[in-house]
Amino acid sequence: MSAAILGAAVFAAQVMLAAAMGCAALRLAWGPRAQDRVLALDTLYVNAAMLLLVFGIRSGSTHYFEAALIIALLGFVATAALAKFLMRGEVIEQ
Repeated sequence: MSAAILGAAVFAAQVMLAAAMGCAALRLAWGPRAQDRVLALDTLYVNAAMLLLVFGIRSGSTHYFEAALIIALLGFVATAALAKFLMRGEVIEQ
């Protein structure tokens, strides 16, 4: 019984994360300002990392956890670079 509940919960989590990624992709495409697009990109990478973690739970493979960690690290750096670009107009100061 608990395996069936876990399987249903994992499937529901995958569906909800996929819907959240779809909403974030729409905001990324139709965002009226650059700040909205950066926030949508931040939300998109967080949802992608969580979806990979749920896939890892479902399959029992550790490769998904490593991929989620890489996505989280690269997403954080990208968000910081985009925020600095929006604030100052350049990423690398000379």
